Amino acid sequence: MKRTFTTIAAVAALTLGVAACGGDDEEEETGASAPPPPAETEAPPPEPVAQIDTLTGRNTRVTLDAGFAEALGDLELTPAPVGEATINEELVAEFPITGGNVTYYEPGTISPYVQGLIEHDGSGLSLESADGTLVELTDFEVDPGASVLTGTVSVDGEEAVPSAPLFFLDGSTLEPLELGADGAVAVLEGTTVELKAEAADLLNETFGVDALEEGLVIGVAKITVDTGA
Repeated sequence: MKRTFTTIAAVAALTLGVAACGGDDEEEETGASAPPPPAETEAPPPEPVAQIDTLTGRNTRVTLDAGFAEALGDLELTPAPVGEATINEELVAEFPITGGNVTYYEPGTISPYVQGLIEHDGSGLSLESADGTLVELTDFEVDPGASVLTGTVSVDGEEAVPSAPLFFLDGSTLEPLELGADGAVAVLEGTTVELKAEAADLLNETFGVDALEEGLVIGVAKITVDTGA
């Protein structure tokens, strides 16, 4: 697929004046009502600031929240990377991007202003309890337009849910798009990642706990993609 990445000027709004046609006296004399004013012309849809039709590399990093790490410790659940993912000593989890697409518009010109699908096949995050129960969350798909991250859930090596809504993506904390010095990379940073109700229910049931709740902050995401420039 073709990859494009363009920076554009702001799009000016189109307006159309409405002229009055006749008045009450004229209607009384002729017996005809005035024609309706012409409809306003709709402004054309905005051009994207950036569009990448085929993602080929880089990663999504999530700096895990201290409260999330504490909650896991209290529940005796140990997090670990799966597949190509990594977690460093600063509790930054990294998941390689393997495909998808993304389009970014100037904030305020269209909603949602980040659209697409960002795939992370072959990696994920696992949680293991003290008794050895192992849950793996893998093959993440980020849908920024729907503000959700889905993934495959496996329990003790057996697939339980193929495409479960795992995390809510709060874009209200997202920072403006950043470009690398040479334009080869684009960075979207600041989205707050929160636990979805479906994921909380599934984890509570699997581990026999009730402490995991919808809205628990998992961390803050930073998505870095190759632009093809």
